[in-house]
Amino acid sequence: MSQDNNRAYIALVLVSIVWGTTYVAARVGANQMPGFFVAAVRHFLSGAVLVAFYLLRGYKIPPLATLKTISIQGFFLLCLANGMLTWSMQYLSGGMAAIIVALVPLFVALFSLGEKGKGRITKLMWVGWIAGLAGVIFIFWDYLHVSGSENRWIGFVLAFASVIAWAWGTVYTSRQSPQKEILFGAGLQMFISGAFMLLLCAITGYYVQPSQIEASGWFALGYLVIFGSLIAYSAYVFALAKLPASLVSIYAYINPVVAVLLGWMLLAENINTKIAIGILITLGGVYLVNNEFKKLRHESH
Repeated sequence: MSQDNNRAYIALVLVSIVWGTTYVAARVGANQMPGFFVAAVRHFLSGAVLVAFYLLRGYKIPPLATLKTISIQGFFLLCLANGMLTWSMQYLSGGMAAIIVALVPLFVALFSLGEKGKGRITKLMWVGWIAGLAGVIFIFWDYLHVSGSENRWIGFVLAFASVIAWAWGTVYTSRQSPQKEILFGAGLQMFISGAFMLLLCAITGYYVQPSQIEASGWFALGYLVIFGSLIAYSAYVFALAKLPASLVSIYAYINPVVAVLLGWMLLAENINTKIAIGILITLGGVYLVNNEFKKLRHESH
């Protein structure tokens, strides 16, 4: 195994664990600020730090064609996916949002099959997709019958839409030639996306003044910037450049478990037998789809 592959697997472990903890921070931030604004500040500051670091080391801004690719990646992964996911946490607990995001590998496999021109979808894939969606619906079923469920459904729709955007962005990114300096590219991606998101927040009024943010909100933002983006997102981009997208997407198995447990421990979020069963059903479905997809990839080589 090459040194780059070793690093890629270490990066994947970081993503799997650290991103699970960021759901708690995002939930704290979204309780004080608009969720989309939280994501905008997070990516802008993280990107600014990385870009400044590389520019000071003598790196040059890449050509327009490269910036276009980076911007498209950032639009799907950060503006749409992470922006809507953080927004959803104004209505959902971090653990619930993470469970929905566990569906990412289902759609990564689907979009990957489509791009490769393979029309073959096995029976076990169908079983996996149905099980994955059924597990999420099982957990959220009670929301249909309680007052205030409209707000929860807004969160559900936002989180589910973020899954589609993230899966598509993941597959698109994995199909591009990696930048010579991967982390510089990640920094540009975050900086461009964050700037665009902040512009949207300014136009729509979807922001708060710094004086309105409490200490816990600043801590949450700082955690998201340092651990969620500078460390984990950079690790994710690096892993995606070195490993297959279907393999990298296994972080979605681990994130919801970490998020649910931490939400229960730190924020007193609800956890019960029904949620545990729903998580197992969802992750079981995700495993089936991912496993079948890997078999198809091996058969095609």
